Amino acid sequence: MSSHREAPEISKDPVADNTDVYAFVSPDKPDTVTLIANFIPFQNPYGGPNFYEFGDDVLYQIHISNSGTGRADISYQFRFNAVIRNKKSFLYNTGPITSIKDKSWNRPQYYSVTRVENGRARVLARNLGAPPVNVGVRSTPNYARLGRQAIYTFGTNRKVFAGQRADGFFADLGSIFDLATLRPFQMAHLIPSAAAMGVNGLQGSNVHTIALQVPITDLTRDGRRPKDVLDPKSVIGVYASASRQQSRILDGGVPIGHGPYKQVSRLGNPLFNEVIVPMAEKDKWNSLAPGEDKRFAKYVTKPELGGLLPVLYPGVFPNLAAYKKPRADLAAILLTGIPKGVVPGFQNFTGPVQADMLRLNVAVPPAKSPNPLGLVAGDAAGFPNGRRVFDDVVTVELRAIAGLTIPLVDKAYKPDAAAGAIKDGTSNTNSDYLTSFPYLGTPAGGSQSRPGIPAAS
Repeated sequence: MSSHREAPEISKDPVADNTDVYAFVSPDKPDTVTLIANFIPFQNPYGGPNFYEFGDDVLYQIHISNSGTGRADISYQFRFNAVIRNKKSFLYNTGPITSIKDKSWNRPQYYSVTRVENGRARVLARNLGAPPVNVGVRSTPNYARLGRQAIYTFGTNRKVFAGQRADGFFADLGSIFDLATLRPFQMAHLIPSAAAMGVNGLQGSNVHTIALQVPITDLTRDGRRPKDVLDPKSVIGVYASASRQQSRILDGGVPIGHGPYKQVSRLGNPLFNEVIVPMAEKDKWNSLAPGEDKRFAKYVTKPELGGLLPVLYPGVFPNLAAYKKPRADLAAILLTGIPKGVVPGFQNFTGPVQADMLRLNVAVPPAKSPNPLGLVAGDAAGFPNGRRVFDDVVTVELRAIAGLTIPLVDKAYKPDAAAGAIKDGTSNTNSDYLTSFPYLGTPAGGSQSRPGIPAAS
């Protein structure tokens, strides 16, 4: 979760593993959209001497679909290159790193940004420096400053950042994967125990983030900034991917890639591949474009977890257990977007093509008082209208699978009382989110962190 180690093969390749994707109208710059793709899950802050970094042999991309096809119309590509300054040292740094240009940092990494639209590629920036990881109080004494130095402005009103951040996703991984136990409600579980608070399984973990902030007009199909929420042109689809060359050969222990790049990981909606796609098809799903997701629609309209909840929580979900119709509500939320007329004054419908993407209506302004439960709580600027870094997507999706959203498409259905209360009981226990780009918090520091104790940045 959200897409951390979600498929058998990609779990063995963390450098190429998408963990979360975010897309939202920037709250402090509402004429722009912020796009964030995270990779390399479950980073141990003290994971030296070979600390985490982006893969030089991985093509990272953030895709925009604005034509209703479920395929990328615009792609932003990111390629990385690490350099060893002192080849006679095993150290990541030989002294304090006070600047991302500091010579005491022995393995800096640089990257380029390329925009591809309609098959035409244009390099937007080259040789941008990623920041080091947060080694500790002596090696990276002012990490927040290093992070700020790695924010680049290019063109007009465009920003980019690529580097380590605190994982902003939160979920009770240990309990959820133990027969779908939700600690606040485990007294009602088939194997009961006393109710308890949720435990954030991502506590203390870092990720590597690619963040991009661009004008809304860069992403819409007609190059304009829509004002009407009900205008079909106001909706964009967003997903991220990682690709490797078709084959790799070990030459003296060093892998060398050959052939065209092939997608090995992708992510749109949180938890889609994690919770909905069967294990035998997860890696296949990772290799496909969202426009081919029709083949997975049967798992959306009859989700396995929806059938398990009444079994694992006896007597708690009788209405859900009795509901035998295909889950058209989930198909709308996850595969097509919500059509006009379902939620008054709102839509994020991209057309009939079934594709797993975040769908963002860019005409919806940022909320003055954001609610982390997003659209289901009346906050149309939040998930599943795009996804903000603080949105509680686990609770939202649990409640949707439990039947809370069925009345959107079937007025005769009455959700079980538990559907509106179900949650895993967690919140963000890592660094606070930022109020400006790149919005995800300062990563946990190596020497400041202790196993089992909340991380300190």
